[in-house]
Amino acid sequence: MSYFDAASSAPLHPVARQALLASLDEGWADPARLYREGRRARLLLDAAREAAAEAVGCRPDELTFTSSGTRAVHTGIAGVLAARRRVGRHLIVSVVEHSSVLHSAEVHEREGGSVDRVRVDRAGRADPSAYAALLRQDTALACLQSANHEVGTEQPVAAVAEACRAAGVPLFVDAAQSLGWGTVEGDWSLLAASAHKWGGPSGVGLLVVRKGVRFAAQGPVDERESGRAPGFENLPGIVAAAASLRAVRAEAAQEAARLRELTERIRVRVPRLVPDVEVVGDPERRLPGIVTFSCLYVDGETLLHELDREGFSVSSGSSCTSSTLTPSHVLRAMGVLSEGNVRVSLPRGATAEDVERFLAVLPGAVSGVREKLGAPTPVAVMKEDELVVDALGKRCPIPVIELAKVIGDVPVGGLVRVLSDDEAARLDIPAWCEMREQRYVGEEPAENGTAYLIRRLS
Repeated sequence: MSYFDAASSAPLHPVARQALLASLDEGWADPARLYREGRRARLLLDAAREAAAEAVGCRPDELTFTSSGTRAVHTGIAGVLAARRRVGRHLIVSVVEHSSVLHSAEVHEREGGSVDRVRVDRAGRADPSAYAALLRQDTALACLQSANHEVGTEQPVAAVAEACRAAGVPLFVDAAQSLGWGTVEGDWSLLAASAHKWGGPSGVGLLVVRKGVRFAAQGPVDERESGRAPGFENLPGIVAAAASLRAVRAEAAQEAARLRELTERIRVRVPRLVPDVEVVGDPERRLPGIVTFSCLYVDGETLLHELDREGFSVSSGSSCTSSTLTPSHVLRAMGVLSEGNVRVSLPRGATAEDVERFLAVLPGAVSGVREKLGAPTPVAVMKEDELVVDALGKRCPIPVIELAKVIGDVPVGGLVRVLSDDEAARLDIPAWCEMREQRYVGEEPAENGTAYLIRRLS
């Protein structure tokens, strides 16, 4: 079995396991107590904080351990927005942030704040000038991830931080995906991360608040972790998280070079092996171990099950893998294909043999899913010089499959109107047009759904 979903949660690093077991014996006491066992626990906590701070590039007294990366995000954003309320209630985020950041923005809006969302290009990258243009006198906070969790695209944090600093606005960075590979560059103000992303144990997050940043912890507080993370510290988890962060950083340069070669192998060869595939994300400015691609005419969930049966654990941003049946917000924001989406995120230690076996299995898995899925004969009717395809009531990727089947039935320059009530069609039909070099004209309201207009170019 090959685990290729390290971006969701990396396997526990051997150093983390050793530190966890050792600290279970030595770090069980209350580090706030003055007796011997408490002092021993305090020494472990202080050493872990110093090690983590060194890896982040901050002062130890700027770093707080939290119960998760999500908790670090929620605490950090809420604390700054509350402390800077007199400045204003304007928040800036990118459209591809992790859901924890976007959920915080939604809460802020519901409570009367305003939010501007920065768009990204087709590679998933935000433009620093877009952030600079949105900064206002009442901007309380700006947020930008260091690298995207679904496609691996690295963001221009240093440039955005420079613009924010000039405007006197703090920048919050979600560094969950990148911190295991290196420090986040730029003059950022706050940072959050999660240990299970770099091979530490789950249930440990980091929140860094630079000195001089106005911050007001929200909710009940106590004397622990500067009042920013109340409750008894998970000391064994914290020690293991810090130890594993130091360990992966020591290996990062060599391992990054190795994984970049393996993911580049996937990026180049998948389109050659599998027809109608779009590789997404920035080809250069990306994390070492992540490569994402989408397959036309494939149900993402079915493909993941097929690959699982073949011994590969991968992830997907396809709309069909979500209980809400809505496309990934990241893929939607990028304007790329969401159907049949596969994210391969290689863990440290992944081998060339694992990748070669995956490349050998993938074409058959995709072909099998396409054959099983197929599509009913399209219900297409010629009306007033355009072909109307009724795909109402059909879920992804059937509307796109039916479009592909009939596009050749209209003359060059002719128009196809696809009727669909599937939210994914709003993303996938334009993406299909770009892949197949057809012109996407736009959409119109239709009875019980939406009409998508496509003009045949070739």
